[in-house]
Amino acid sequence: MSGPVTSLTFHENARAACKDASLRQSLKKCTGIFQKKRREAVQALPLEELRDQASAIKLQVLDDLGAYVDRFAASATRAGAVVHRAKDAAAARETIFHILKDRSATKIVKSKSMVTEEIHLNEHLHRRGMQVIETDLGEYIVQLAGEKPSHILAPAIHKNRQQIGKLFAEKLRVPYTEDHLELLKIARDTLRQDFLTADAGITGANFALADTGSVVLVTNEGNGRMATTLPRLHIAVLTLEKIIPSLADLATFMRLLPRSASGQILSSYVSLITGPKKQGESTGAEEVHIVLVDNGRSEIVAGDCREILKCIRCSACLNACPVYATIGGHAYGSTYPGPMGIILTVLLDGMDKAYPLLDGTTLCGACDEVCPVKVPLTKMLATLRERRIAEGLTSTSEKAAMAGFKHAVNSPRAFDWGQRALRRLWPGLVLLSGEKILGRVPQPADRSLRRRMS
Repeated sequence: MSGPVTSLTFHENARAACKDASLRQSLKKCTGIFQKKRREAVQALPLEELRDQASAIKLQVLDDLGAYVDRFAASATRAGAVVHRAKDAAAARETIFHILKDRSATKIVKSKSMVTEEIHLNEHLHRRGMQVIETDLGEYIVQLAGEKPSHILAPAIHKNRQQIGKLFAEKLRVPYTEDHLELLKIARDTLRQDFLTADAGITGANFALADTGSVVLVTNEGNGRMATTLPRLHIAVLTLEKIIPSLADLATFMRLLPRSASGQILSSYVSLITGPKKQGESTGAEEVHIVLVDNGRSEIVAGDCREILKCIRCSACLNACPVYATIGGHAYGSTYPGPMGIILTVLLDGMDKAYPLLDGTTLCGACDEVCPVKVPLTKMLATLRERRIAEGLTSTSEKAAMAGFKHAVNSPRAFDWGQRALRRLWPGLVLLSGEKILGRVPQPADRSLRRRMS
């Protein structure tokens, strides 16, 4: 894609993505695997019961978010961590920068974190002369490529082995290989030295426990533990909605998150970090700082789309979404792609900066069916579409098309004529749009359902 990729250029981004056959092949393969593994993993669960429990826990926190934030901060402080509160992205970036600067930390290893992508932390620290190294394999790949993550769980989902092999050969000066085990070994050997020489580690958090002040990290690669135990300084960055009441509640989410995300019964590593290393302990950071980022959450929790803050970033809705599976994450031009990403981006960036994203959904409801915490995604997408119309952010052509459709469906004769005309015009429309667009859509039936039923 040429030019800056933003949410306002969503339609152009999507058209370009639809023409990329390699991208579509990678997306179809990976999202299909994730969906299949999820279906198999949840079969033995009392799934609806757990979804109801998880939803109720998250709503309990959202109903009194300020109190839970205070409770978590107090518990984390008692455990020896230093808690910082940041109202917005700029405040969060500056807080983290000064923590690092005051300790002369210039080399930072980082575990995968969506909120640090949201606040554009890496770019900020790079401009200040600091080296930030992503250590999650997918994040490491996209960082080498100078790109942003394309998926919450699998940041490099859009790349195949051949592309990664060429990237490693170019950036790491190693012989070209497309063998996945060799590529893993190259990344591991390179990152191992970074872990051993880093001044600080930065992570996000999957959950934060209000009763103990613990930060919970769920990973599969072990890089989270390396980033939180080898450097003497650990900075955890998390948004307010990551807080849940207690350790007992964590069990509910741990039965849902890995299954919904990767189809695993349990992720390889589940780490609970409660303050810095204590006397007599052999592992852990000597100093732990927790940066609690609001960045619009206080406004969202007071609005009619507050339930988006129940989201636990499992990415199941991305994998189920037919739009995401066609265009990938970069087309959205925002940190968060897919159904949850559309909603969160519009709420965080503002309707005027993100309204084209609302066309990136079929409202088919597949995302609702797989969400482990019952976020009413389709309902919120429809609500935001109505808001977009009320704010006058629909094009003249769309208004005219919808007015015509309204007339057609209110007139049986006009609707029947439209169906007949579409059947005759379809070959020409396919020719004009190209086989890769309308050619992928089922053609109109020779006889409509209405005629078959009459």
